[in-house]
Amino acid sequence: MKLTTQDIISFKGLTNEDVEKIFSEADKFEKIAKGEKPSELLKGKILGTLFFEPSTRTKLSFKSAIQRLGGSTIGFSRPEVSSVAKGETLADTIRTVEKYCDAIVLRHPQMGSAKLAAEVSKIPILNAGDGAGHHPTQTLLDLYSIRKNFGSIRDLQIGLLGDLKYGRTVHSLAYAASRFENKLYVISPEGLEMPNEIVNDLKNKGREIIESYDLKEVLPKLDVLYVTRIQKERFSDASEYNKVKDSYKINLELLESAKSNMRVLHPLPRIDEIEPEVDSSKYAKYFDQVFNGVVVRMALLSLLM
Repeated sequence: MKLTTQDIISFKGLTNEDVEKIFSEADKFEKIAKGEKPSELLKGKILGTLFFEPSTRTKLSFKSAIQRLGGSTIGFSRPEVSSVAKGETLADTIRTVEKYCDAIVLRHPQMGSAKLAAEVSKIPILNAGDGAGHHPTQTLLDLYSIRKNFGSIRDLQIGLLGDLKYGRTVHSLAYAASRFENKLYVISPEGLEMPNEIVNDLKNKGREIIESYDLKEVLPKLDVLYVTRIQKERFSDASEYNKVKDSYKINLELLESAKSNMRVLHPLPRIDEIEPEVDSSKYAKYFDQVFNGVVVRMALLSLLM
């Protein structure tokens, strides 16, 4: 199986058929991802991991994915230890690193950086987050997690909660989930609403999207509650962050009004928006979501490399 694209820059670049191929491939890798079954599918392949911003789950899950499939990684986690500190351009960094490996995973603070990398690279580029832009592999693992819990990614009521202004995960997920006939509820503090251009774009495409500030009102309707943290690092004014940081708290008392099969997802890291008491409840699926990131990225690497 092949995808219709060599690069994973945004979810928009994937067809529905691509998504199904990725998920079908991911289903095959669960035992390998758990270390219960060995694989040398990508033996001899090298993945370059260029992380210009901090990461735990994305970086480690890509490394786990390639190593579980018999490959290896090179790369860096801080730009100051690379030639970027000497003034090297991103384009030249990509043109250099592509000579050492078979695909590159890139996280960069600048929107559009992954697109630029793909334009100059002769090997696959996988966008691991470009500022407040896109994070397509996170979107794929989010949809895959929904599919694992509901057997489908269609005709569900999905709530996106938290920092919807700066959160690249929810921007991508809004487009992705609405493509599959899901009804979206976008719930945020004032000032952190989903950008108007995204809301209007989805409505113009005939997608169902409802804006709200009141989680308690919409919670009983939801099949999925996708929670995001308020991103302190995106605020230039600390006082503005302090106004909204505690806007929502997910606890067991709140979840009493939810459907019994409602599931809570979170891209992590969390700060204090989900109470630890929720972790062991039937609603919590965010740590399973972490594991799903490994199998989805294994699927992507197998299809691209």
